[in-house]
Amino acid sequence: MKLIIGSHVSYTKDDGLLGSVKEALSYGENTFMFYTGAPQNTYRAPIDKSKTEEAIKLMEKEGIDIKDVIIHAPYIINLATANEEKFNFAVNFLKQEVKRARELNIDKIVLHPGSHVGIGEEKGLENIIKGLNLVLDEKNGPIICLETMAGKGTELGTTFKQINTIIKNVKNNNRLMVCLDTCHLNDAGYDVKNFDSLLEEFDKIVGLEKIGCIHINDSKNEIASHKDRHENIGLGTIGFDNLIKIIYHEKLKEIPKILETPYISIDGGKDRTYPPYKFEIEMIRNKKYNENILEDIRNYYK
Repeated sequence: MKLIIGSHVSYTKDDGLLGSVKEALSYGENTFMFYTGAPQNTYRAPIDKSKTEEAIKLMEKEGIDIKDVIIHAPYIINLATANEEKFNFAVNFLKQEVKRARELNIDKIVLHPGSHVGIGEEKGLENIIKGLNLVLDEKNGPIICLETMAGKGTELGTTFKQINTIIKNVKNNNRLMVCLDTCHLNDAGYDVKNFDSLLEEFDKIVGLEKIGCIHINDSKNEIASHKDRHENIGLGTIGFDNLIKIIYHEKLKEIPKILETPYISIDGGKDRTYPPYKFEIEMIRNKKYNENILEDIRNYYK
């Protein structure tokens, strides 16, 4: 079984997609996910076409299939909002992200469905559907993967039923898929440790063919906590062995898996933190937990 595994990597205005590819390769990855700009603001630098072309050539050389590479839409997009100005901003900004995905030759964009902020589930879902119909106004183009959410605050997309309601009511829903997030599923109340049963439920409600990617994260919280706090692989309540079963599940072998686990401090402070992905991916490939992983990471970056 070919393992399609990567992590969140950076994307800068100077290096563009080429820098993202190089970072992914330094961690031993064969896919990756990135923001096309800072997730908390609206600034987006122009895309350097020459850097993109170099990136595509490097991916081809190193065996990274660009169809497995994913853009993550910024958190500031909230299609569920009842505020007209914020809704229009969300639609227009997401349209811009879709356009940038086209320029970068990326097929998939992960999106947090949105938070209803007090107007209720039904109206919030209606707004998300309305927004996606405005964004996905063409039959063909990049696919938006709706991320399963933990249920923090008024988040929507926390149940398979909500996800299905969105998908079935969007006109061009051939351009909609789902991103399963293991931490979010756990925190939303799904039994990730009984993953066969979880997949069976998802298949009945949404359909396995709609899984576009998976975020592999351990959780700091017990099931149904609705807190959304990621933990490093093997250090949380889901556990290494359970995550390995998900990563290597036969029904998910064609699906890219992306790590979004926390950076590690090497000196006890928060000012200097470093990515754990090289070491987590080594463990995943070996299917064996490294008890000294935190020490190894700190020694590596000292």
